[in-house]
Amino acid sequence: MKKRVCVIGMGRFGIGVARELYQAGHDVLVLDTDEEKVQGMLGGATYAVRTDATSETALRQLGVAEYDVAVLTLGDENVQSSILIAMVLKSMNIPFIVARAANELHGEALERIGVNRVVYPEEESARRLAHVDFNAGILDYMEILSNVGISKVRPLPEMVRKTLEEAGLAGNHNERSLTILALRRGRRYILNPSKDENIMPGDVLLVAGPSEQVAEVFTTGEARQQATAV
Repeated sequence: MKKRVCVIGMGRFGIGVARELYQAGHDVLVLDTDEEKVQGMLGGATYAVRTDATSETALRQLGVAEYDVAVLTLGDENVQSSILIAMVLKSMNIPFIVARAANELHGEALERIGVNRVVYPEEESARRLAHVDFNAGILDYMEILSNVGISKVRPLPEMVRKTLEEAGLAGNHNERSLTILALRRGRRYILNPSKDENIMPGDVLLVAGPSEQVAEVFTTGEARQQATAV
């Protein structure tokens, strides 16, 4: 379902979040005090505005109070502003607030304010890096349990133009306990795709299962040979 999302702070993390949400089809408003950063997001978000997000008046004038989600991405050097903005967003009754935390103390403060989800991108990035295993086919990883998670992967060349069943990724032909949760085609997501869904060039798969098995299935023959040689 398409949502209206306000992303505050256009550092590297904020830019990545905003672009990913926009590409997924959401209505994305990005805010920052730096005009150059705002200009850089034109075409990468629905709206890009230079403003001081610590001002409730400014946010209300932009209609932020009507948004479904607010994502607060300010970096380590802006902890005080992050807490102030979180308080403003909470007072505006935004239904769901996500905020980046620089450290545990910052995270605890955000949780006490009432932020719905606190994220620690540096820790999560380290965990993802450990699981993508430097494999070009695995684009991202989110851990759910120890060594089990959701991976964003590119299908192998030999899987393209085959159905999920023909590629060994569905039904009784899937012997590796992997589940295809979704298939992304451009800006469109096909959730819980059927076994007869064709894998097309440029598609990206969201796969749930043991990280080792995901790596085994989506590693190219060339990469396997390199790993064996090492």
